[in-house]
Amino acid sequence: MSKFSFSQDLGIDLGTANTLVYIKGKGIVVREPSVVAKNNSTGDIEAVGSDARNMIGRTPGNISVIRPMRDGVIADYDTTAAMMKYYIRLAQKNRSALARKPNVMVCVPSGITMVEERAVIDATKQAGAKEAYPVAEPFAAAIGAGLPVWEPTGSMIVDIGGGTTEVAVISLGGIVTSQSIRTAGDDMDEAIIQYIRKKYSLMIGERSAESIKMDIGSAGYHAEVDEMDIRGRDLLTGLPKTITVTAEEISHSLRDTVTAIIDSVKNTLEKTPPELSADVMDRGIVISGGGALLRGLDQVISEETKMPVFVAEQPLDSVAIGTGKALEYIEHFKSHPNIASRSTMD
Repeated sequence: MSKFSFSQDLGIDLGTANTLVYIKGKGIVVREPSVVAKNNSTGDIEAVGSDARNMIGRTPGNISVIRPMRDGVIADYDTTAAMMKYYIRLAQKNRSALARKPNVMVCVPSGITMVEERAVIDATKQAGAKEAYPVAEPFAAAIGAGLPVWEPTGSMIVDIGGGTTEVAVISLGGIVTSQSIRTAGDDMDEAIIQYIRKKYSLMIGERSAESIKMDIGSAGYHAEVDEMDIRGRDLLTGLPKTITVTAEEISHSLRDTVTAIIDSVKNTLEKTPPELSADVMDRGIVISGGGALLRGLDQVISEETKMPVFVAEQPLDSVAIGTGKALEYIEHFKSHPNIASRSTMD
């Protein structure tokens, strides 16, 4: 392909919580929440991304805010396609009028079924892609985290996104063993909402839960006592009320989710061939995704697996960077097309 090309190929990390678009040669150009606000009476899209996210829990009756991705897969096909179209246009706002449609590398969870994978490819084409190539999320995360995925050595990645946690051991440009569980960042938020509802009879929204998780959430107890005031609706009186929660309580509410993530890491290690296990022992485990930012998670995984654990340099961007870098190996993905061709009955 000549240097003077009218097309810019894209890498898209189509996540449950956020969508990132990477342009070859430019890096990440779009980083927006995977949220769409729709007018119920006309069916028109009112807002996409941050504008739509700001409307969560604050909309009048005729507008509903939709998160078209659930657990890493498409829950609302037409809305996902419209959202992707908007982001592809946003990424290419300065492109030439003569530009051809871009090839798009799009990320999918490793535990996805053939039908779910087909839906992602079709939605990407409907959104304006010439060709769409799926890349497994943990594989993209490993490339983005700078792991030597093409070499004959075992690298282990744990990518904790909004909807799924992907654990994989990668060697020679392929996934050797992997596990994809639908327990991740969103489940942490939900656990906090349920805990506060049960203990304090207080109803809080998902945005409040997320800010609690980010401010004082942790995977293990910390010495310093962190407290936070939260506002919500008292379920007994129906009136607004403020309470104070401690970091210890939030850590306690997250325990089940953290345990599920640790179990998936252990299960993957159990299925890993011994040669690659030895490599992982030497090199350690890399964690990425928004969930990797949960305080103390790296230490807890390290204690449970007796292995060194590192947080990727840019945990939130690893998958998008890897998807973008994977564009350089597009031939590899053309010849190894189906991610979901193996059995998904884990």
